[in-house]
Order: sequence, then structure tokens, then C-alpha cells
Amino acid sequence: MKYQRNLTVGFAIVAALSALATLAMAQAPSVPLSVKPLNGGVYWTEGGAGGNTGFIIGSGGVIVIDAKTTPDSAKEMLAEIGKLTPKPVTHVILTHSDGDHVNGLAGFPKGLTIIAQEGCKKEMEASLGGPYAAPRDYLPTHTVKNKESATIDGVRVELLHWAQAHTSGDLITYLPDQKIVFAGDILIANQPITMIHAEKNGTSAGWIETIKGILALNADTFVPGHGGLQTRADVQKRLAAAEQRRAKIKDLVAQGKSVEEVKKALGDTETATVLPDGRVFATFTEVVYKELAKN
Repeated sequence: MKYQRNLTVGFAIVAALSALATLAMAQAPSVPLSVKPLNGGVYWTEGGAGGNTGFIIGSGGVIVIDAKTTPDSAKEMLAEIGKLTPKPVTHVILTHSDGDHVNGLAGFPKGLTIIAQEGCKKEMEASLGGPYAAPRDYLPTHTVKNKESATIDGVRVELLHWAQAHTSGDLITYLPDQKIVFAGDILIANQPITMIHAEKNGTSAGWIETIKGILALNADTFVPGHGGLQTRADVQKRLAAAEQRRAKIKDLVAQGKSVEEVKKALGDTETATVLPDGRVFATFTEVVYKELAKN
């Protein structure tokens, strides 16, 4: 019973923080939505309200990856898809549960197949009842645990989850024929390394494991959750920086240094993301320090 109470409280905290994060991102200024072609009927979008999205035009329908923050922004994306093909959207793949990637689902037609990792679905369910909850009528209809290969509308898709990384429920979409990876917020182009939601059970060790898994794929284009496209060299550089930073923090923790002493020693000037109620999303250094200091 004690475990159940702790689990319930934990999910409540996740729901509250998810709601606040959604509010913060929804209020952030946005640039106009733009649709950019990749190859083999694959496109990605940047701008609008929320994170980057992707879509693939298949033989009989369209597969969308992530859904923006607001229904209006999602409808704007759907209108852009309509300019390219009359085929309907049949599937939406969610990279993780953050509101700027899932809350726009309310702007999609009902009856879609919504695919997510198991942890993502649990986090979306935990948000229900909050002021910025995931859309109740658009919870995932199909979940993936670790790995699943499928052919959807003639498109070969591999869905992959290695570890709890950015969140507990990250899901990578790999298109082997096009050599493209949609990484969600595992990759954030405008972050020095990355952002990890420890309050959603994300971990730096899991993030490193996930990046190594991504780099093992035969891909040369990597679509991040935010910002411009990443090359293989970009991803390798980000991994090297994370591993180097984590190793240094481990040494300093072993010396008994405080988190502020660690930041000073590393010359770390990154600041935490402050939510509207004053709570914060920790920096990469702070997340790593907390992980290692408790071991």
C-alpha cells in the first residue's frame, strides 16, 4: 500500500509539472510553421506552436510524428499536409509525453492509431484532470515496450526505446529506407548537450545509452525535437560532450564537492528552465550531479 501511495503521488507530480511545462511552452513566442522535404515522401516541420514534427506520405495514408502544442497549430500542420496529398492521416507516433508534442492531438480527426512507448502513455494518463492535460480522447491506442518493426501504408518503420532518457517513455522513429531518425527531445539542437526531465524519470545514463543506440542505426539525417536538422557528426559531438561532462562530475562527486562547486569547476553557465510557479527543470549538470551523488 505504501508503494501504491508513493506511485500515485509520483504520477500526480508528473502531471502537475507536465501541465506547467505545457503552459510555459504554449506561451513562448513561435515562428511561422514551415514544411521541409527530406526524401522518400518524408517531411519535417519547424515552427508553429510546439516542437518539430514529421510526416510520411504512404501508399494509402499519412503517418505523422508528434502533434504540436495546440489544436490550432496541429490543424495548421494538417492543412499543409493537405496541400501535398489528399490521403488521410491514419497514424500518429508520439516521441514522448511533453505537452508541446502531444496536446495538439485534439486538433486531429478521431479514430487514428496513436502509437507511443508504454511510459509515455502512463505519463499522459497521469496528466488527465489537470488544467493542461493530454487530450483525453487521444490517448495512445498502441504501445511499444522496447522495439517494434512495422510496415505502415507501405512505409518501413522501426520504433525503438533503449532506456529512460529524456523521459521514461521516449520512442525513436527510424526509417531504414530513407536513413532518417526522428528523435524527439532526445536531441534538442539549441541545448548545449540536452535537457532531461528527471521528474519524469529521465536519466543521463539512459540518454547516453539511447544516443549510442541511435548512432548504431544506418541513418544520416536526425530530426531533433527542437531546432534544425542534426548530422551524424553533430550527434557524435553531443554524445562526446555528455560523456566527458558526466565523467568529470563523477570525479568531483567522489571528492565530496557540492553541486555549486561542481558547476564552478566545470565553468558551467547553463541555467535551469523556470516554470510559471517558480519550480524548475534542472540543467544537465544538476541532473547528473543528483544521480551520482545519491549512489
